[in-house]
Amino acid sequence: MPWWSWLLIWCALVLMLLAVLSWFAVALYRKSLSTLRALQVLSDQITDLDADLPPRSKPFQPAIFADAGVLRANVEQRRTQREHRGQLRRDARIRRGKLLQNAR
Repeated sequence: MPWWSWLLIWCALVLMLLAVLSWFAVALYRKSLSTLRALQVLSDQITDLDADLPPRSKPFQPAIFADAGVLRANVEQRRTQREHRGQLRRDARIRRGKLLQNAR
C-alpha cells in the first residue's frame, strides 16, 4: 500500500472522530440548556410557593436561654394538645366503626 493511502485513511478516521465528538458536544449543549430552562421554571415555582407562606410569628430562640418553667409549660401544653388530637381521632374511628356495623 502506498504511503498516501495510509494518510487518507488516517485523515478520514480523524475527521470522523471530530464529527462524532462535535455531535456529542452539540447534544450535551442542548441538554444542558434544557436543564437550565427546567431549573429556571422550578426556581420560579419555588419562589411562588415561598410567597404564599405566612411569615413566622416569632424568630427562633435557643432553649438554653429560656426559662425552665416556661419550657415545662410549653411541653405540657403540647402534650395535652397531642392527647386531645388522639382522643378526637379515636372518637372518629369509633363512630366509623359503629356506622360500619350498623350498615350491614
